[in-house]
Amino acid sequence: MKNIYSVFENAAVENPERIAIWEGEKSISFSELREKIDATAAHFLKKGIRPGDRILVFVPMSIDLYRIVLAIFKIGATAVFLDEWVSWSRLNLCCELAECQGFVANWKVRFLAFFSKSLRKIPMKFGLKIPAATAQKCSSFIVQSSSFPALITFTTGSTGTPKAALRSHDFLKEQFDALSEEIEPRPGDVDMTVLPIVLLVNLGAGATSVIAKFKAAQPEKLDAAEIFRQIEKHKINRLTASPFFVRRLADHILREKNAAKPIFQFPNFPISQIFTGGAPVFPNEAAIFLKAFPGAAVRIAYGSTEAEPISLVAAEDLAALENVQFLDGLPVGKIYRKAEVKIIRVSDEPIFLSENEKLQGLPDGEIGEIVVAGPHVLASYFKNDEALRRNKIYENLPQPLQKEGRNQKIWHRTGDSGFLDGSGNLFLTGRCSTLFFQNGKLVVPFLVENFLQKLPEISMGTVMKIGENVVVFVESNNAGCLTEVQKRVREDLKIAAKPISWLEKMPRDPRHHSKIDYEKLRKFGENLPEC
Repeated sequence: MKNIYSVFENAAVENPERIAIWEGEKSISFSELREKIDATAAHFLKKGIRPGDRILVFVPMSIDLYRIVLAIFKIGATAVFLDEWVSWSRLNLCCELAECQGFVANWKVRFLAFFSKSLRKIPMKFGLKIPAATAQKCSSFIVQSSSFPALITFTTGSTGTPKAALRSHDFLKEQFDALSEEIEPRPGDVDMTVLPIVLLVNLGAGATSVIAKFKAAQPEKLDAAEIFRQIEKHKINRLTASPFFVRRLADHILREKNAAKPIFQFPNFPISQIFTGGAPVFPNEAAIFLKAFPGAAVRIAYGSTEAEPISLVAAEDLAALENVQFLDGLPVGKIYRKAEVKIIRVSDEPIFLSENEKLQGLPDGEIGEIVVAGPHVLASYFKNDEALRRNKIYENLPQPLQKEGRNQKIWHRTGDSGFLDGSGNLFLTGRCSTLFFQNGKLVVPFLVENFLQKLPEISMGTVMKIGENVVVFVESNNAGCLTEVQKRVREDLKIAAKPISWLEKMPRDPRHHSKIDYEKLRKFGENLPEC
């Protein structure tokens, strides 16, 4: 097994003078980054970090973040990564779950750590600066097991306690290969990305990454004009970001094009490729992307923390369905070639197979839970047997297929519902937990969301079963549209919804700010007088 750091090292050797990362006005070449990683790794070793130690990294997306994470990989320690949008309470919870030996953060966070019992218990604490005297070469740790840990990240925890996803060096290489094959970064590409894992892929491919002037913790403060100035300055030809980010840029372009006196003159866009994922993209939104970026190939990935990617769909294929009134399912494309997908019956219970039993899938066209297996599908969580029981299904492999001591195929339960057609296309129908029956008919809120998004003055909406009531929630800047919404829901969708609840802002997931946070919305709905 190779240390995942070797992927970056190979790219640095082949592209020494190429810029690796732009961060504001600062930049660093591949060779310079490699030298700083060496110095950081040597500093960590000198201070007592050893292979297998878990190091909590709470650093915003920056040159420092990748210098630190790659140094941790190089010495065989495990980077425990926290998103910058994380709350203080979540930071403490994740810290307790990961049981870290070291902690890296800026001075402000390290000062606040004195007020946290969980962080105070961590024995080794590091700032972002490298001591001036540290400049020695550092050998890479030799990974001797395919399961040797490299990285721990956390699920959003929107449905409960966040799960610590444990990624080995071997798994990260498989994920790198999968993402590289799907998004195809190349030396010479200049990619603006707000997705941390994709910047890591870019570093391994020799592509230049530009960190967007965007704080994930404050998504509503995104300044689209400033982003376009970055695009023009760096001649960015690729954009890799959440649907929220891409939509904000697209809306800005279309608004400015229609303005009598545009405040920003758009150049001829060099952007030739846009890659987005982390949340569903409906046909009308895909059409907006294509209209705003007419020269770009826009692709949307479907996946999860534990399995990325699962499938990929082109925006033009989605946009072709823009005028379809009600979809049976959202197309999310063909299955990635190394992934295997089945649809199983929706159940809240763990699934255990007997010794020679194979997992049975539902017939094509039938809605159920999406499960996925493959070399890039996460095999384990850190010290969370309950999460393994509920989210994994173990199937024994026949002897000829066993290799490297692996005698099981591990299926990951995504928690998403959907179906397959007869041609190997996957269709999404939303979270399993949101499905409900009304008058003997299955109601799929996810598909209702696509319908509501097309209505005038509605930017987002959904339907939920709360107690005995079915409640429709809509996000709009005009509360006067509610009567028409209720009429359309009853007449077109045949859904009997009692109250229609209007929100100025729908609660969204904290990571990508693109999906509805159903748990927060449910809690809001439970406090409505009508419910």
